[in-house]
Amino acid sequence: MFYHLLYENLVEVFSPFNIFRYISIRAIYATATSLVIALVLGPFMINRFKQLQIGEHIREEGPRSHQSKAGTPTMGGVLIIISVLISVAFWSRLDQPYIYLMILTMLGFGGLGFLDDYSKLVKQQSLGLRGWHKIGLQTVGALVIATYLYQWGPAHTGDLTTRTSLALPFFKDIHPNLGILFIPFATLVIVGTSNAVNLTDGMDGLAIGCTLFVAGTLGIVGYMTSHSEIAAYLNIFHLPVGGEVTTVFCAALVGAGLGFLWYNGHPAQVFMGDTGSLALGATLGTVAVLIKQEFLLLIVGAIFVVEALSVIIQVWSFRTFGKRVFKMSPIHYHFLLSGWKESKIVIRFWIVGLILVLIALSTLKLR
Repeated sequence: MFYHLLYENLVEVFSPFNIFRYISIRAIYATATSLVIALVLGPFMINRFKQLQIGEHIREEGPRSHQSKAGTPTMGGVLIIISVLISVAFWSRLDQPYIYLMILTMLGFGGLGFLDDYSKLVKQQSLGLRGWHKIGLQTVGALVIATYLYQWGPAHTGDLTTRTSLALPFFKDIHPNLGILFIPFATLVIVGTSNAVNLTDGMDGLAIGCTLFVAGTLGIVGYMTSHSEIAAYLNIFHLPVGGEVTTVFCAALVGAGLGFLWYNGHPAQVFMGDTGSLALGATLGTVAVLIKQEFLLLIVGAIFVVEALSVIIQVWSFRTFGKRVFKMSPIHYHFLLSGWKESKIVIRFWIVGLILVLIALSTLKLR
């Protein structure tokens, strides 16, 4: 909104408005705006959730230390989504179709998470929608996104085949073209990331902290893809429109995440619930697909990957051999039952997340 109002219409009246044509400036203001919105709305929404008795139900087989968290307001993902979307409306270019794709992705998967959270409240237990119902709806949504990007996604200048091509870390000139297989691949990335973030959301500040690292990294890389000289220097796909959209959107997500973390830090005053985790994961997956950095997401989001793999391994081992590999899955519970304090686990996961950011960004040059 401000881009069109201040830069396109009023720059001739007041020349300093020219700064709003720069993605970096609008990204900074998007971060600040969503942060302020989350901080201001946070107390009101938390109190409202308490009045409506929207509290978390803790599974009985979970760690005993978590039973004290029962009743903590949940569905805090609503706060994140509202903060992001208002900030994006203010600071993004609304003439770009991909911004609406990102908005619909966040709203669609956030709506699915809301249904899951609401189902838990109605049933008065920790289980919401059936697993295959949730996966099925996620897959349908991701298929729509993947098909749209297959047909009308951003492409490297003059080369439409890059819509379905992959960028491989550490390899400069190898870009496999998936063709029609891009659709199931992109669907897997979006659904997988959505569920991985959901599984990581089990401790105060854990999921949102890791999300900040991933969103920040994707935002930086998205900016690089939008800049022709930087993209050429790093030999990555030059996607002017994709970078414009993802940079501002990720910046808004970082600000909203920081604001939410203010209230979600240990001891948490509010949980994001599936409303937040499913929306955040799907948004990160869509951003990665949009800027052709699916494998970079695998690196910078390795904590999400490990969390999901720990559940898969645990289920497979128990069903196959009748034995558990971990004391409990996802893996952050294994460390908790091994004697680590929750705050220590979260901080150490954040440290690993920061290291992953450095590794991921280094791959852009190590080619």
